[in-house]
Amino acid sequence: RFANGFEGAIIKYYQPVLSLALRHKTATISLFLGLFLVVLSIITSGWTKFTPFPRIPSETLRISLQMPTGTPYAVTDKFITRISNAAYRLQQEHIDELTNRSVITNILATTGGRGGQENVGSVRFEITPPEKRSYAISSQQLLRQWRREIGIIPGAESMTFRAELGRSSSPIDVQLSGTDLNQLNDIAELIKQHLTTYPTVFEIADSLPTGKQELQIELTEQGKALGLTRGNVSTQVRNAYFGAQVQRIQRGRDDVRVSVKLPINERQSIADLQQLIINTPSGQTAPLSHVATLNPDSGPSTITRVDRYRTINVTADIEKDNTNMTTLQASLREFLDELLVQYPAVNYTLEGEAKEQSDSFGSLKLGLVFVMFIIYCLLAIPFKSYWQPLVVMSIIPFGVLGAVIGHWIMAMNLSLMSLLGMLALVGVVVNDSLVLVDFINKKHAQGKDLLHCILTAGAARVRPVMLTSLTTFFGLMPLLFEKSTQAQFLIPMAVSLGFGILFATLITLILVPVNYLVLHRLVNMFRR
Repeated sequence: RFANGFEGAIIKYYQPVLSLALRHKTATISLFLGLFLVVLSIITSGWTKFTPFPRIPSETLRISLQMPTGTPYAVTDKFITRISNAAYRLQQEHIDELTNRSVITNILATTGGRGGQENVGSVRFEITPPEKRSYAISSQQLLRQWRREIGIIPGAESMTFRAELGRSSSPIDVQLSGTDLNQLNDIAELIKQHLTTYPTVFEIADSLPTGKQELQIELTEQGKALGLTRGNVSTQVRNAYFGAQVQRIQRGRDDVRVSVKLPINERQSIADLQQLIINTPSGQTAPLSHVATLNPDSGPSTITRVDRYRTINVTADIEKDNTNMTTLQASLREFLDELLVQYPAVNYTLEGEAKEQSDSFGSLKLGLVFVMFIIYCLLAIPFKSYWQPLVVMSIIPFGVLGAVIGHWIMAMNLSLMSLLGMLALVGVVVNDSLVLVDFINKKHAQGKDLLHCILTAGAARVRPVMLTSLTTFFGLMPLLFEKSTQAQFLIPMAVSLGFGILFATLITLILVPVNYLVLHRLVNMFRR
């Protein structure tokens, strides 16, 4: 009964529509082309958000704290305890009624780091996987609440919050390179101020650590008159406080180095330093306070260089669900180009996810060209035709169109995995067109009228075309609605593949017969 009803629907509805489309070929092609351009304009205008690397919620939430260099262990531990106490309060609050247990488990707090670092620490906890609990709360919601519970950590150099999988770099990462570190620091501050104007940007920081407090030696006019240089005075101060090697003794297999420096009771205060005796090139001596001034300041604990240029990275995180990365990056590039006109000695590059996105797009473009060429060759050989593969491949753009519409239906942003799904779709979506074109060729080879062959092929091949697409779509449906963390990476690809082939099937049944007729007549016209 179902089969008979399906055949009746084909004859009653599909064949008249196909016949109408074949009579108005130009209008049909214009209609589909207009639809494609409308959807394309919606994408390029920024209405459809593109997030190259979407956040995959993790089952482990973590906060990393870094205090200024030299912070005592007790101070760091006090703040780590504050962060962990906030986690325990969250654990008491979020109880799953089904199991009567908290969704938060295994809270771990660590103070200190490798190499005896006392200014760093971290706190992390795990949450029950979403498929194993009835309590509806996401890791991002928990992280935001945890952040509010902690409040502001006074004096913290950086504090990062993470609740995602697969993060390899920062969403925003501007690398500045030049020769003047102070100038780079000034530009970095301007960029950080600009980033605060974006409402969805947070955790703005730079890679230049504050470092320890230090005294910078500046020569006075009297010191310069005595022939001293800043390097000469700095060397004498270093030898007095850290020691100057005066002898090396070989004692068996050991190399003993003998150093001389001031007694510890003469290295306890700034007053002792100011009274340090400095030798001048002429053989005279003078206290340090007479030949130089000591200016308190803080210097960087590390200086990073790339290709011999000093570099500073300005990094930031964003709310990816509410941000169009393409628009944001374009706006940021425009600001940087205008800013660095004033600093010709400084260059910038967008690193992090922007660089990964650029590299991925380059390989995708190369892969698309290769795939299209191989598909054309594989179709041209059995068809023994140069133009018929174009008919089959004409449906590919509309498969991509269906993939985009599928993301709208599922309320998802486009991502890099979505593009990979579209690339896979290129090889699958031609199957339906291939079935139609092959049937038309066989009927036309028997000497029948081309228009009759096209109408017959459309009616006769609807069932295999529909089955080919529907079986693929329904096979992907379990993945589309999977809640496990591991499946979240693949869902955008499944959306592109499933909805792309479903949408392309509906267009294939109309557009491929029309394209076949148009191209066949154009080829015959050129032959004549």
